[in-house]
Amino acid sequence: MNGRGTAILMRIAQAVPVILGVVIISFVLTRALPGDPAVQFAGLTATPESIEQTRVKLGLDRPLPEQFFLYVGQLLQGDLGQSVSTGRPVAAELAARLPASLELTLVALIVSCSIAIPLGVLAATRPGSWIDQLCRLFVTAGVSLPTFFTGIVLIYVFYYLLGIAPSPLGRLDFVYLDPPHVTGFFLIDAALDGDWETWTGAARQLVLPATTLALFTMAPIARMTRAAMLSALSADYIRTARAAGLGAGKVLYGYAFRNALLPVVTTLGMVFSFALGANVLVEKVFAWPGIGSYAVEALVVSDYAAVQGFVLAMALLFVLLNLMIDLAYSAIDPRFGTAAK
Repeated sequence: MNGRGTAILMRIAQAVPVILGVVIISFVLTRALPGDPAVQFAGLTATPESIEQTRVKLGLDRPLPEQFFLYVGQLLQGDLGQSVSTGRPVAAELAARLPASLELTLVALIVSCSIAIPLGVLAATRPGSWIDQLCRLFVTAGVSLPTFFTGIVLIYVFYYLLGIAPSPLGRLDFVYLDPPHVTGFFLIDAALDGDWETWTGAARQLVLPATTLALFTMAPIARMTRAAMLSALSADYIRTARAAGLGAGKVLYGYAFRNALLPVVTTLGMVFSFALGANVLVEKVFAWPGIGSYAVEALVVSDYAAVQGFVLAMALLFVLLNLMIDLAYSAIDPRFGTAAK
């Protein structure tokens, strides 16, 4: 096996202790939550006897180490437990809500990258110009404005004052029916069904929350692109390429931009993680039925099975994302994996 394949396998092996650590920490932290899950699960009219029966049924009467090993055994069977608040399996709840969060985050990242990366490149090639000042303005506004404030302002302007945005309530207006479930992504499912009216409704519903999240993620991407491009353009190999008579486009995009992509890809991975965290506030503002709002509701009622499932799902997402970043490295940088030899 070559060095690149060995390096990728090492990255996968390094993910195992990370996931094990997340399982242990999430189990301990959820047991430290205030409130008694047995009381929540038994209901408001429960008697002390029925609460105790519920505690025994949930295994909460057993010592913590025994509860942990029971939990790990259930995890290995794909069972994340049952949600106290909804009464449904946590795995089913996450599977139903995760596509909503991913669709919102991915659309926001696509919008953000399509604006921030060209803006960063233009700012780096024209330092001190109005484009550079615009880039600085975006960066400052992006890091200064919290997502819930941006979301409320957008709702007030485009829905309340101008009336050109749909009501900020969920993934689809009540006049539409949900598209047949294939992937859980409404845009993809509606397109596969050929229902372009529903596709348009889902896209319109995405505009305000995706813009809110894109404004938040645009700042670090634009800033990193500008800094990486400035560093690349001042390197010796760029001066050599220009002295050799290569065209401006070849020097800019063939050499400088390709070398500047590595820190930008790293930043994209971190921004994706931050965006999933910021989703919690955006989903609450826009009543978006994603896993962020689900986790907040679970925390309020001490639904530890749901919280554990959320934390584990997010950890797996981050591990998968880091692996994808490593694969992107291997495609961008031919030196990837040489240290593993």
